[in-house]
Amino acid sequence: MRRTALRTDRLLVIGAGPVGLAMADALKQRDVAFDHVDASDGIGGLWRHGVYQGVHIVSSKKSTGYTDYPMPAHYPDFPSSTQMLRYLESFAHDRDLNASIELNRKVVRAAPLADETWQVTFEDGEERTYKGVVVCNGHHWDKRLPHYRGRFTGSLIHSSDYREPKQLRDKRVLVIGGGNSGCDITCEAARVGAACDWSLRSGYWFLPKTAFGRPLTDLPIWGLPVWVQRLVLKSLVRIFIGDYRQYGLQRPSHKLFERHPAFGTDVLNYLRQGRIKPRPDIARFSGTKVHFVDGSVGEYDLIVAATGFNNAIPFLPANLVPIENDIVQVYGGAFPEAVKNLYIVGWAQPRNGFGAIISPAAKLYAEMIAIQDEIDLPIGYVLKWRGLKVPTSHLIDPGATRRVIWLAHKVLPLLKRRARIIAETQGRPPFDPSLYEFDGRDKAVAVNE
Repeated sequence: MRRTALRTDRLLVIGAGPVGLAMADALKQRDVAFDHVDASDGIGGLWRHGVYQGVHIVSSKKSTGYTDYPMPAHYPDFPSSTQMLRYLESFAHDRDLNASIELNRKVVRAAPLADETWQVTFEDGEERTYKGVVVCNGHHWDKRLPHYRGRFTGSLIHSSDYREPKQLRDKRVLVIGGGNSGCDITCEAARVGAACDWSLRSGYWFLPKTAFGRPLTDLPIWGLPVWVQRLVLKSLVRIFIGDYRQYGLQRPSHKLFERHPAFGTDVLNYLRQGRIKPRPDIARFSGTKVHFVDGSVGEYDLIVAATGFNNAIPFLPANLVPIENDIVQVYGGAFPEAVKNLYIVGWAQPRNGFGAIISPAAKLYAEMIAIQDEIDLPIGYVLKWRGLKVPTSHLIDPGATRRVIWLAHKVLPLLKRRARIIAETQGRPPFDPSLYEFDGRDKAVAVNE
């Protein structure tokens, strides 16, 4: 017999990683009632089960920790994954969040009803109806895998399937992709593998993790205009790294910050030592051989695709919240236009650590969620009518975002007034959930940060 529950007096927060915990804390401080679920067997999301052995954060403890809950003083500048998990566990304990978190609870469907309450279905078949849903499921779980002509008969894994060096030991390894995970795994393969090649489709920006004796993310440049940040960082690259072509790499054809840069120079040192061989993009596979676009050929036992993740929310109806080029189409960073009581938080990536943004953003969103109870129109609908645009990138400028959050707090009282004016002069048709159907994607998904 299917279990059902009516909980329309509260929200459901999905995900108990860094973002989900920050949102839960902010909602609790604002006295907004909520339930909290996570698919894992413990809190921490990515930092509990989604990282490989020996990984450290690439942004500093100062720029990564919550602004109102600093990391312990004895932590190193770049804490390990174990230290990150302990930090998040301490935050949840000290903020008294654990009692409200239901673990091992996978959401498979969250459907809006005609009155804009939400019917949520869990993997075990239980259904609950909530006032609203706060989605904090993160973006490190829907693997983006490359597709090439031919067939590779060796082993091919995504970087998220890599856990420890023994997977690479004594193997001929090809790593595809130049993000932070790609750099880390390439370096590990250079240390323990029989051979390591590194395929990059285009040029990347590689930034030093430290400069002038400090973590790069702690330098006082991140509140400056982005053109100044670019000027300073490109100067540091010229001083500390030089021309990327000296390492056998392509020069980046895009501006710094148009794509996520990679932090760290270990991989560049291994290139200069000859322990990593740079390769261009792949043309095709043939058995254990890989043919590259420059005509060269390599033979490998293992390919690691460090090709990132897709932003996806498969437990929502199709087209309810469009995602275009990994950019979730929301206003104000979290608010869809089409429906009330749905909030998509944490889908974007800060350029240099979430700490400066996540706590103030969560507090702002908690205030706006409380305001939603006082107005008839979806907040996203109101923000659109106020002239806000959807983001043009999934990367966040921390300094600019902090300024926007500060200003938003100042004008929050105007939001209710503007919403009432729009409702009286423009209105909107009644919400019709039949316009947003599931398309067969509704399956169990791990809602972790």
